[in-house]
Amino acid sequence: MKLLKKGILLCGMMILVNFALFAQDQNVWKNLSEVTYTISEDEYGELYVPVFSENITKMEGKVVEADGYIIPFDGMFKPDHIILSSLPLAECFFCGSGGPETVMEVDMASPIKYTSKRVRVRGTLTLNKKDPDKLMYILTNGTLVE
Repeated sequence: MKLLKKGILLCGMMILVNFALFAQDQNVWKNLSEVTYTISEDEYGELYVPVFSENITKMEGKVVEADGYIIPFDGMFKPDHIILSSLPLAECFFCGSGGPETVMEVDMASPIKYTSKRVRVRGTLTLNKKDPDKLMYILTNGTLVE
């Protein structure tokens, strides 16, 4: 009987975790678009500093899933550090009309192979509003989701 209760409890927890991931997955790019900017200055001139919405702030430090396209880094593919765009290459932030909220850096837990197909990654979300050399959304410990 005790084993049955543990099994039921474990199944319930798994359903809740999957539901939470599903809910985030459906809205992750939509939620990440809820960002505005303030203008600041540094030694190089004007700097747009992101102001994250309450929804985005709540996601920081949590495991999220995002799907998108791998964008080559400086024209190269780095198998353990990728740029993920919600839009295909021709429309992404760097080449097309997408904004900075449509891309994220992903530090992969293990190297992956490049593909031009849409992929899904899972990782812990970090918000960056201080380092202008990095993107404002960073996933750490990223893994490909089958």
